[in-house]
Amino acid sequence: MLKQVIVVRKDIGMSLGKSITQGCHASIGSYENTSQAIIKAWRGEGQKKVALEVNSKKELKELYEKAKELDISCFLVKDAGMTELEPGTITALGIGPDKDEKINKVTGSVKLL
Repeated sequence: MLKQVIVVRKDIGMSLGKSITQGCHASIGSYENTSQAIIKAWRGEGQKKVALEVNSKKELKELYEKAKELDISCFLVKDAGMTELEPGTITALGIGPDKDEKINKVTGSVKLL
């Protein structure tokens, strides 16, 4: 099975709408970095997604670095600063799609959103 994971920071006081849009940026960014073969297989399985949360920029960056080390497509979102946050604020991370067991090595202990 394949999945995509979206991780959102909860420590920066984003509104629900802002959190959702940042998660969408993370999802699309990571999707665009994924091979066409994986995308095709993931679509065929129903495009499973899981939303998780962390409480710091440090945690989010650690997950990002681990995903890169394991050669999993990923995308770290930096906000443009047009609404609630300062420009460049790191808000969310998209990981995958990729194999469940591979992504679980990165996010297996992270709390559900």
